[in-house]
Amino acid sequence: MKKTTLLCVGICAALAFTSCKSSESAYKKAYEKAKQYDTSATQQAPQAAPQTTEEVAVVAPVEAKPANETRVVDNLDNVSVRQESVTLVSGTGLKDFSVVVGSFGLVSNAEGLQQRLKAAGYDAQIVKNEDKNMYRVVASTFAGKADAVNSRDQLRATYPDAWLLYNVR
Repeated sequence: MKKTTLLCVGICAALAFTSCKSSESAYKKAYEKAKQYDTSATQQAPQAAPQTTEEVAVVAPVEAKPANETRVVDNLDNVSVRQESVTLVSGTGLKDFSVVVGSFGLVSNAEGLQQRLKAAGYDAQIVKNEDKNMYRVVASTFAGKADAVNSRDQLRATYPDAWLLYNVR
């Protein structure tokens, strides 16, 4: 009894899978129909274009003038700066613009990076952002934005995620 039931189920499954198979002729018919539609659309397109007359625009002659002066504009104003309210945890004090090279949730991790930076010759400091509960490691701090951008660019060789912080007081 079990053998015949199992045999019937197997035959039904085989028939079900083979009956759903798409035939190659159906694909061929669809391809031919699409090809026919494509050729008829390209033949009709040139006939549908309206006939227009072109007007010639009158252009004044261009006077060539030599360049006497070139201005070089720096992109310091396009450098992004994060504004955060931070408090000093360890260090000598912050100026307006600071270069942050690390952010940590634990003060011990921030202290480790601070020690590495001090060993490399930086006046590293730790500040805390109370809103985000993060300790920021500041490698250098400056009064002007231009000096901070230059320092950040140099630090990015070692710390690619270095960014500028403006301390909101």
